[in-house]
Amino acid sequence: MAEIYLAFYKGTGPSFYDRMVDGAIRLFTKGEYSHVELAVKKDVTREDGSVATVYECYSSSPRDGGVRVKEISVDNPEQWLLCKLNFTDEEKIKAYYEKTKGKKYDLRGALGVVLGFRQKKNRYFCSEWCFNALEDSEDGWRFSPNHLEAVFRNTDLFADISNRHDNV
Repeated sequence: MAEIYLAFYKGTGPSFYDRMVDGAIRLFTKGEYSHVELAVKKDVTREDGSVATVYECYSSSPRDGGVRVKEISVDNPEQWLLCKLNFTDEEKIKAYYEKTKGKKYDLRGALGVVLGFRQKKNRYFCSEWCFNALEDSEDGWRFSPNHLEAVFRNTDLFADISNRHDNV
């Protein structure tokens, strides 16, 4: 069975615009994280026979326009906090992805977490999408990445709260 992580982004984006968006999210949500992914850790065999670890990441991203899946290098602890999840599986995440893939990013909903705007029902922001996928819920609109990390940290759902980064 594949290992599943919540991957919280604390890095800085490659462009000036990305850095401004990351900074604004951190400022308004009063935390160190600007984005979250559901990361499925996989070992893949390359053509030369070597084995490489990759992370197949699911979320809704403003940089990618909405709900998508892609490989992301989330194993840099200076940019990402990996929190292992023992209560979900890859099939559940894929099922929610299939239900929502291609839906647009919900900037209004992301701002609404802090400013009180209502989210759009057919759009998703990152922490909303991740919460909904994990909890089989539609209540994720209540959480920023920082709220989501605090909720899971404080309810002891992580495998080892004192050593949350998995050294790969």
